[in-house]
Amino acid sequence: MNVGAKRYDPIAASARALAAGDPIRALNGISLRDDPPALALRGIAMAQLGEYPRACELLRQAARGFGPHEALARARCVVAEAEVALAMREIGGSQRELAAAAAALEAHGDLQNVLQARLIAARRLLLLGLLDEAEGALSRFDEGPTALAHPAASGASRPRELPPSLAAIAALVAAELSLRRLRIGAAREALARARQAADRARIPAILAEVSEACATLEHPAARRIIGQHEQALRLDEVVDILESDALVVDGCRRRVGAGPTWLPLARRPVLFALARSLAEAWPGDVERQRLIASAFRIRRPDETHRARLRVEIGRLRSLVEPLARIEATGPGFALVPHDGRSVALLAPPVDGDRGSLLALLADGAAWSSASLALAMDASQRTVQRELTELEAAGQVRAIGRGRTRRWLAAPLAGFATILLLPVVLPPR
Repeated sequence: MNVGAKRYDPIAASARALAAGDPIRALNGISLRDDPPALALRGIAMAQLGEYPRACELLRQAARGFGPHEALARARCVVAEAEVALAMREIGGSQRELAAAAAALEAHGDLQNVLQARLIAARRLLLLGLLDEAEGALSRFDEGPTALAHPAASGASRPRELPPSLAAIAALVAAELSLRRLRIGAAREALARARQAADRARIPAILAEVSEACATLEHPAARRIIGQHEQALRLDEVVDILESDALVVDGCRRRVGAGPTWLPLARRPVLFALARSLAEAWPGDVERQRLIASAFRIRRPDETHRARLRVEIGRLRSLVEPLARIEATGPGFALVPHDGRSVALLAPPVDGDRGSLLALLADGAAWSSASLALAMDASQRTVQRELTELEAAGQVRAIGRGRTRRWLAAPLAGFATILLLPVVLPPR
């Protein structure tokens, strides 16, 4: 017997295989074991294979199996289950358990999993459109998202380098936040860091995610309507228009503005429809009947609709007064920007009023109607009705039944949907 030989540890070997993104090799050594560490690793392996419900079941079983003196192992199971829930787009419910797990991990010095928990929380906030909260979560990292120092460490201590896989995910979260903020330069820098870390990690799933995120910068993100013509725009070109002196009617985020002044109209669809029609006709005017048809969706207006148009035009005139005038003409109304500004009309990359819903589904993940309603800040009944109409049109499909029903849509190949993703709006 060779007493100097190292004993083979299947748990450690499976953990290394999972860290390298090889769930099949990880399962070979633990598939027949039912002790808590093996159950936890099997849950993570099933998650990497896309079997999310089974992964959640195994992780919960593992957490229950750890004893009262194994708080660190239980906390790791909670973080892993939260990551699976994020992959399943189960973004509702309280986050107290994840926060408690992160605190337990921090108390035990497991800084890598602390970062993992915070990244999960930040990605959830991004899906919900809570950009300020997500930015606050990311700002807690020292030296950007590439290193994390222990809070109790002295100033002389150096932060620990993250594993390449975590560094890549952290950089991807920072890039996504920058893209949602339309900070293109910062997004490119974060994506470059993500690419370098992903190349070191050599995990196919992360490499694919980085490549998909990089492609977002090159795909059309919006269309500029110029009379009867339209021009496809990348994100950087959209930013150039938004930062110009032009009066912009932004059909992607339903707002009107110029320079630093922006007026949100997402909750006032009639006023936005009028603003879009006026911008589309600029520098000409729009007939009253056409305005009524676009704003009220009525083909045969009567005197009551004309009176309502006058009321809504008055409201829009008061709202945009700092930026432009709305002048009455013989046949209708015309938009006249102040200081001789031009008018730029931006339209979504895909037509229709369900852009935010399709943008959320375009990531290829399976969403529940409840999670979609939460992300869009809309009622579940409204979302369910729109999903039913999209399913009838062949744009989405449902899998499962009852509470397990999830919705999928084919990715919008060739388009970037960043501008269509929901952002929490200030109250009126």
